[in-house]
Amino acid sequence: MDISELIPFLPINSGGNLSKLIAPYKLIVTITKDRNTKLGDYRFVRNDFHQITINGGLNPYQFLITLVHEISHMIAFVKYGIYIKPHGKEWKFIFKHAMLPFLTLDIFPDDILRVLSLHMKNPKASSSSDEHLVRILRSYNDSNSITVSDIPFNTRFTHNDKRVFIKKEKKVKRYLCLEESTNKLYLFNPNAEIQTLD
Repeated sequence: MDISELIPFLPINSGGNLSKLIAPYKLIVTITKDRNTKLGDYRFVRNDFHQITINGGLNPYQFLITLVHEISHMIAFVKYGIYIKPHGKEWKFIFKHAMLPFLTLDIFPDDILRVLSLHMKNPKASSSSDEHLVRILRSYNDSNSITVSDIPFNTRFTHNDKRVFIKKEKKVKRYLCLEESTNKLYLFNPNAEIQTLD
């Protein structure tokens, strides 16, 4: 793959390390419109070809982290086969080592680098599961998005559709919210982007 197609989406100074990482593989990276359910994904295509899709609306730092996350799935597949857990010890080991050359101030700002370095000690299945990392990465987005954790309790909001919810209480790491029309309760990730109604 020609890395030059990805340069507009990446942080400055990251292209060289990325070229080295993917050089041994027949990889196609496709930039997609933003998806609500995932930031990126990997799949083996055929004849030693691999494909990664990644959301094009991510800021450069989130794009790079997501891309290396998916590349690590590819390397784990090639090295260990299909019978490993998707985010098991093999993938974690590869992801940690794949990210290491990128963990510099030449690529990431200091505030992201500090939080990301902690995250990489025991990376989660999704960077979206790390509330601190999501918050710091979101601060580099162009938009002024609002999340469930930003609003006070008893605030009405919508999320990705026309349903109206009311933020009620915190349950460990998530927020319990009441759907207004059905009185059903739903748990929301603190970093879920919403639109307020009040």
